[in-house]
Amino acid sequence: MEGPRYESPVERMIREAQERGEFDDLPGAGKPLDLGDVDDPLWWVRRLAAREQLDFTAALPPGVALRKEAAGFPASLAELRTEESVRAVLEDYNRRAKRDRLRLPDRGMPQIIAPTVDVDAMVHRWRDLRAASQSPEVDPPVTPGEAPWGRRWWRRRR
Repeated sequence: MEGPRYESPVERMIREAQERGEFDDLPGAGKPLDLGDVDDPLWWVRRLAAREQLDFTAALPPGVALRKEAAGFPASLAELRTEESVRAVLEDYNRRAKRDRLRLPDRGMPQIIAPTVDVDAMVHRWRDLRAASQSPEVDPPVTPGEAPWGRRWWRRRR
C-alpha cells in the first residue's frame, strides 16, 4: 500500500485538466514527436526560423552577409528608379566590403573576404533588367462598334 503522495500545484493543474478532457483531440495526438535531425544541434533554431519566417542575416558574420548581399545584385536593385541611386547603393556596398577587409578576423575563424563589384558593369546589367521588366505601352485594339475609353457615354450622340 502506498502512503500519501505529495502533488505539486503544477501536477495538480495538469491532473485536473486531464480529468476535464482538455488534452483530448490535440493535433498530433498519438503520433511520434518529430524532433528533427538528431545530428544537428541547432535543429530547433532552424525549425523556429522556418516556422516564424525569421531572417537571421544580421546574425551572419560580416563577410558572409556582404557576400550574400553581392549575390543578390542586380535583382535586388530592380526597385530603384534612377541610375544615381543604383550607383550610390553599389558604391556604399564597395565601401563596406573594403572596410571589412581591414577588420581583424575573429579569433579561431578564417577571414572571409567579400568581393567588390564593378559599378559600371552592374549599372549596365540593371538597365538591361529594367528594360526587360517594363512592358511596352501599346493601346489595346478597338473593335468596330466599341467606343474608345476616352469617350464618355453621356456625350455620345446617336
